[in-house]
Amino acid sequence: ERKQKEIEYYNKRASFEGDFEGFRPQKLSSFRHLYKLLEEYSKGKAVLDYGCGNGVHSLAPLRFGAQKVVGIDLSENQLVLAKKRAEAEGMSDRVEFIAMDCEKLEFPDNSFDLILDGGTFSSLDLNKALAELRRVLKPNGLMVGIETFGHNPLTNFKRKLNKLTGRRTGWAEAHIFQEKDLVGAKNYFNEIRVKYFHVVSWLAFPFLNLPGSGLILKGLEALDGLIFSLPLFKKYAFKVVFVFAGPKK
Repeated sequence: ERKQKEIEYYNKRASFEGDFEGFRPQKLSSFRHLYKLLEEYSKGKAVLDYGCGNGVHSLAPLRFGAQKVVGIDLSENQLVLAKKRAEAEGMSDRVEFIAMDCEKLEFPDNSFDLILDGGTFSSLDLNKALAELRRVLKPNGLMVGIETFGHNPLTNFKRKLNKLTGRRTGWAEAHIFQEKDLVGAKNYFNEIRVKYFHVVSWLAFPFLNLPGSGLILKGLEALDGLIFSLPLFKKYAFKVVFVFAGPKK
């Protein structure tokens, strides 16, 4: 039932996500850092885009020299958009999109050099997910990802409102990634690296398409940096970008 609700939610979202220009990840420092990691690690690699959705990040590894990309998601409607995106970019011959349960991967052990998570964890049973990710990642492979973080009272309140208005499922609202999940990931990976983003700059996100918003965002992200210089405040980030390395086989 939980998975069916997630599928229905993301299938419905696909009906108004047809505009590929609607979201530009590079506007935000968190996604720029994620793409920097993809640029560093993608060349010549077999990449899994884990919970790829409409393919918003699926083509980035190819632009950075990946050998191939496989994107998986349970939402058939989202995968239709992902395939259209790849066709529009002339990359459909190097990327494959498959309907698959992220908690029950249908790949052999040690299939991928690099796994990309663009924010899927809140929809999953995380222990099942991490066990599968560890299994399909090669021994010297890496996982890079970005997740919404769950400790800021203001953003948590916004998520509750989103749940009430149908913009987020109840499961996802209750399972936003947290510090305890980073600790738990150490059961599956030997190395965990994390960078924190948007303790205040998330306030500018609704206005990113307005004139002058870039300067405001840049100023708020600079303020983020000052606040994050105090370790106490890192847990109040809106986003975290991470690298998991050394899968424990």
